[in-house]
Amino acid sequence: MTMADSAVPPAPAEPTEPVKAPARKAGKKTKTLELTLTVTGTADGEWRAELKRGTTYVARNLAIAAAAVSRAARELHQDLAAPIDEVIEEARSEQAARVAALEAELQAARAALADLD
Repeated sequence: MTMADSAVPPAPAEPTEPVKAPARKAGKKTKTLELTLTVTGTADGEWRAELKRGTTYVARNLAIAAAAVSRAARELHQDLAAPIDEVIEEARSEQAARVAALEAELQAARAALADLD
């Protein structure tokens, strides 16, 4: 008998049944909750939100500050924050232009009022 022959175990005399894997316990299914948050904004910088659970509204027509929308988006994910911040920046630019136009109109009205004195 050689060294290699002694390392090989003898073949079983009878065929053995396959070993069954231990039975898995049926795991609990994770309960999925469906919440839909819809945030809408206007060019004037007004933001509103509504929240639905399934098909039922939990909250409707809530006024939200643009800064809060931006912070929430950054907290959720950068892919959400970038486009939302672009929209907010566009609204900010439009509001700044509106303020400049109103200031010019106010100065013209003040000048007209001074001419009437």
